[in-house]
Amino acid sequence: MSALTSFFSLRRFATILSVVTLTLTLLGVASGILIAFYYDPSAAGAYESVQNIADTLPGGSIIYSIHQIVGNGMIIVALLQLFVLFFSRRFRISWFSAWVSDFVLLGLAIGLAWTSMILKWDQLGYWRLKIELQTIEQLPFVGQFAKDVLTGGSIDTTTVEHFYTLHSYVLSAIAVGMAVFHLGSLLLQEWEQRRTLRMMYETAHLPEATPAVPGPAKTTSPR
Repeated sequence: MSALTSFFSLRRFATILSVVTLTLTLLGVASGILIAFYYDPSAAGAYESVQNIADTLPGGSIIYSIHQIVGNGMIIVALLQLFVLFFSRRFRISWFSAWVSDFVLLGLAIGLAWTSMILKWDQLGYWRLKIELQTIEQLPFVGQFAKDVLTGGSIDTTTVEHFYTLHSYVLSAIAVGMAVFHLGSLLLQEWEQRRTLRMMYETAHLPEATPAVPGPAKTTSPR
C-alpha cells in the first residue's frame, strides 16, 4: 500500500510540474511581449535597446531578469519532470502523449534559449553563434541550407531578425500550445486512472449473494 501511495504522489507531482511549466511559459510570453515594445531587432540597435531595457526603463531590469529566469526554469522543470514520470511508472504506452509532449517541451525550451543568444548582439553571443553555425554547416545534405535559412547568408541584421522571429513567434507559440497539451494529457490520464480504480474498488466491495440454505423438509401427518 505504501508503494502504491508513493507512486500516486509522484504522479500528482508530475501534474503539478506540468502546471508550473505552463505558468512559466505564459510568464515568459508576457515578459517577452513587454520587452518587445522596446527591443530593436537589428545589428545596429539590438545591443543598445537591451541595455536600455535593463538599465534605463523603470522596471525593465526586473522584467528582463524574469524573462531570463523563466527560460532557464523551463529547462530545469522539463528535465525534472522526465525523472518524475519515469519513477512514477509513467513510461508505459498509456502515458505516451505525456512523454512525447515533455520531450518536445524540453526541446522547445532549449531552442528558445539557443535563439536568444544572438538577440543581445554582444561579443559572447556573436562568437558563440559563429562557432555553432560552423558545426551546423558540417551536417550532411542540409548543413549549408540550414545555416543560410538561420542567418540569411552572414551574421548581420537579417540573422537577428530571423532569430527574433523564431524566438518570439514560432517557438513561443508552439511552446504555449504544447504546455497546454501536456497538462491536458496528464489530467486526462489521471481522470481515467481514478475511474478505473473506482470501478475496481466497487467491484471488490460488491455484496456477496447469500446462498439459499434448504430448510428442514416438511412432513405431513397421515389422516
